[in-house]
Amino acid sequence: MTTQNLQTRAINTLRFLSADGVQKANSGHPGLPMGTAAMAYTIWTRHLRHNPRNPKWMGRDRFILSGGHGSMLLYSLLHLTGYDLSLDELKNFRQWGSLTPGHPEYGLTPGVEVTTGPLGQGFANGVGMAIAASHLAANFNQRGHEIIDPFIYAIVTDGDLMEGVASEAASLAGHLSLGRLIYLYDDNHISIDGSTDLAFTEDRAVRFRSYGWQVLRVEDGNDVDAIDKAIQEAKAEARPSLIMCRTTIGFGAPNRQGTSKAHGEPLGDEELNAAKDNLGWPKEPRFFIPDDVLEFYRAAVEKGREREFDWKMRFDAYKRIHPALGVELQRRLDGKLPTDWESTVPTFPADAKGMGTRVASGKTINAVAPGLPELIGGSADLAPSNNTKIDGSPAFQKESYGGRNFHFGVREHAMGSILNGMAVFGGVIPYGATFLVFADYMRPAIRLAALSHYPSIFIFTHDSVGLGEDGPTHQPIEQLTSLRLIPNLVVLRPADANETAEAWRVAISRRNGPTVLTLTRQNVPTFERSTATADVAKGAYVLKDFGTPEIILMASGSEVGLIYEAAQKLADEGKGVRVVSFPSWELFEKQDEAYRESVLPKNIQKRLAVEAGAGMGWDRYARSIISIERYGASAPAKIIFEKLGFTVENVVAKAKGL
Repeated sequence: MTTQNLQTRAINTLRFLSADGVQKANSGHPGLPMGTAAMAYTIWTRHLRHNPRNPKWMGRDRFILSGGHGSMLLYSLLHLTGYDLSLDELKNFRQWGSLTPGHPEYGLTPGVEVTTGPLGQGFANGVGMAIAASHLAANFNQRGHEIIDPFIYAIVTDGDLMEGVASEAASLAGHLSLGRLIYLYDDNHISIDGSTDLAFTEDRAVRFRSYGWQVLRVEDGNDVDAIDKAIQEAKAEARPSLIMCRTTIGFGAPNRQGTSKAHGEPLGDEELNAAKDNLGWPKEPRFFIPDDVLEFYRAAVEKGREREFDWKMRFDAYKRIHPALGVELQRRLDGKLPTDWESTVPTFPADAKGMGTRVASGKTINAVAPGLPELIGGSADLAPSNNTKIDGSPAFQKESYGGRNFHFGVREHAMGSILNGMAVFGGVIPYGATFLVFADYMRPAIRLAALSHYPSIFIFTHDSVGLGEDGPTHQPIEQLTSLRLIPNLVVLRPADANETAEAWRVAISRRNGPTVLTLTRQNVPTFERSTATADVAKGAYVLKDFGTPEIILMASGSEVGLIYEAAQKLADEGKGVRVVSFPSWELFEKQDEAYRESVLPKNIQKRLAVEAGAGMGWDRYARSIISIERYGASAPAKIIFEKLGFTVENVVAKAKGL
């Protein structure tokens, strides 16, 4: 049997495993796998360095299926090449409890590098991976010892390229000249509505060249040798590369190929059988894998073992020649924090004037950064406002990949997704910042970080109407509440400088999911405490009891100072008041019942929550809420707070009325 025949059957195995899986589930997307099978085959058998028996091997290349709706293609590749994904799991596609969900999920299926499906996210994640790889390489690679040298491959679609997040990420990738990026574009001219002529007629090649990418063309997306040659050319290029492969969606299906009907529904038994006849494939059994094809793909197991062994030998040699660098790189690749890093978290003296928590955040970043070199990040063109700069470090640019300060530009969509790619690559702890109101631009990335347990850190300053004169377009009302709704996202809104430092301790220590820090522009007092600020990690704690509590006032962030003043006034009038600082609902809910009862005793029902934003959700803790259920206004912050009822007098009156 000829090699060419084996290659053709290996590619058709990908096509029909995918189509059979979709047909059995009676749900899914057969068009992408059938159209891109040759592209995937070429990447996985001729270029991708990976070890199926160790999906987390750090020396591997990364592969992203950005068009995650074609997930059966990825699952077929993983099964065939020997990952821990059985044929039964392919047959259980899109079913309850399977390892083969409708779109790939990081952390669920072995070998899935990132969660994809929301289009454009995988594209931007890959940019983040290339950034992390370039940063680690600049700091650790030595001449003759290039330990960090992965390529980031992806299959991207028309839908990916239409999404704004991909445009932002591509622009930044080109500016940074991220040459480890090699994206193969499934240029099939079809979207769900029909031909891309309906809405997507720009010259994509010119567009990407203008971004600073190398653009290559493969006229026949089934021509393995042409695809292989283009990838080789891309690997030799210092710029990121987009390889435009002209493909046919649903290739082989005689009545549906090249049409939108091939995109998002099963072919149906009749059309599936006709496709198999058309490509010379047996109609039965379903999920057929020829023995020699399986043997061919499973060679990846031994090849992967050898590649990892070779990489480990090179790493061992590196560690012998560069022992200090080797120890540090190993620590970072293992995801371990320095043993003494927490000793650098600053404390701040009590101060009635205090400082904005964004200022305290900047001071904390710079206090811990020298002892935590993996902490890197920046801002969406707001670094002076967000206070994100690491002093003494250069910017991350194509001339200085070792820099720790990132200029994401006005690209919030991409920044969030890039942070996720950086976080999942490993070896770095990334953060990115903008104003809280612009968290809306980043919501898809934040949600995917939470779903996928990426340890990204999102910093949002100017967290209330307290930002003042910029007005309602920049004043968040519903954003804080909406972030608290996201499962597995920890939101911290610190009340003062010390809570901010502790919030950073939580965010850095938390490696199983994303963390949001929301911070003030305006100054807030730094409190004298009767309890350890470590209680921030418990989500809520008693800041102060004025006498024996009969009323509980609770708040987060800047409003803690307000309720503290109100509590003092109530105490002067003979009322017993407890002040509860409540930086994180999520962390508080994780505490045991005894602790939660110690902070919010059930026998004290007179409870008032105060928040300079939407009040939804506080009703689980408080009987009454002072909140903002309208948009803000353009005026000095003090005037806005007074007009909207955020005064000591109003809090006192509300508390007395409980």
